[in-house]
Amino acid sequence: MLRRSFLVAALTAAVVPFAAVDVFAQDTVKIGISIPMTGAGFNAVGRQITAAIRLYMQQHGDTVAGRKIEVITRDDGGVADNARRIVQEMIVNDKVAIIGAGITPTALAIAQIVTQAKIPTVVMVSGASITVDRSPYMVRTSFTLGQSSGIMGEWAAKNGSKRVVTLVNDWAPGIEAETAFKASFAAGGGQIVESMRIPLANPDFAPFLQRIRDIGPDTAFIYFPGTQAGIFAKQFAERGLGQSGIKVIGPGDLTDDDELNGLGDQMLGMITAHQYSALHDSPMNKAYVAAFKQANNFRPNFISLGGYDGMHVIYEALKKTGGKTDGDALLAAMKGMRWESPRGMISIDPDTRDIVQNIYMRKVEKVNGELYNVEFQTFEAVKDPMKSAKK
Repeated sequence: MLRRSFLVAALTAAVVPFAAVDVFAQDTVKIGISIPMTGAGFNAVGRQITAAIRLYMQQHGDTVAGRKIEVITRDDGGVADNARRIVQEMIVNDKVAIIGAGITPTALAIAQIVTQAKIPTVVMVSGASITVDRSPYMVRTSFTLGQSSGIMGEWAAKNGSKRVVTLVNDWAPGIEAETAFKASFAAGGGQIVESMRIPLANPDFAPFLQRIRDIGPDTAFIYFPGTQAGIFAKQFAERGLGQSGIKVIGPGDLTDDDELNGLGDQMLGMITAHQYSALHDSPMNKAYVAAFKQANNFRPNFISLGGYDGMHVIYEALKKTGGKTDGDALLAAMKGMRWESPRGMISIDPDTRDIVQNIYMRKVEKVNGELYNVEFQTFEAVKDPMKSAKK
């Protein structure tokens, strides 16, 4: 009897720790983030996203609807094959319930995986309209290039631009930026005299700068991602095109808050259209920028909001489901969500699962000795024009 009682007690003692671990595992909601932390041109993406996610959790806690939140971040280097492998491992091995997707090539690469696994996926970085179309389990908290480029074309046609050359990277966001700009600019009576596309990898700007000089348009619409935008703008000025009278316009990547202050006074006066400026005048944004800078010692940029608002969508969806992580239930909770962000009022279109947000016209000015994008006009609740064009 004593021996049997001892064995029962020993087995019970052995089982309890595993049971406790299992209960803890069930009480934890794991969020897998696949973003570039290294790699040419896109390492700043990971730096901004991780800083924003960390800040959101510091401000809102790490428990939602009684569930502990655990964020697992992996570096995909901006490479599609890496992202596929990482997301597959996070779903199978780490048992993540939600995915945060990064730049366009990697977000597109994981679309089929998250669809098959029915994992709700928040697109935090990609700006290509086609991204959320690739999976019914994707929602977007970032932006689309069509939103800012379409507004830029409309504004340019009304503000003196008559003959425009477009120059974009030859990939989905670049092509969509070009398409949206050309459509709205032509609708306003403007003329596109030439459209040029440059390879995404290792671009050589020199021949394109020379071509722009030879054509002599009144305006050049430019879109490049990551650090390439700043490099192009700098070379444009260094080659004397800044004094040629050719205006440079484009989406806000050209004057990214993360790099702007280090690009010099050659950026002064440059006009862009975008969904966010670190100088956006709202109490919420002022508090966001102050907290972000204090925690990281650098400015938040538009990429950071994809992560910060992405966490908001996840937290609020979990509240609506009572902490349940069923993919369809979480997705339904995310659709139609509307809230105030540091960038202004935003929402998730329930039909397209895409973000609806304000687009601001901005001009680079010096404020307290630093370069900032100063907003001077607002276009409210802008939807992706590429979606409208498909209807």
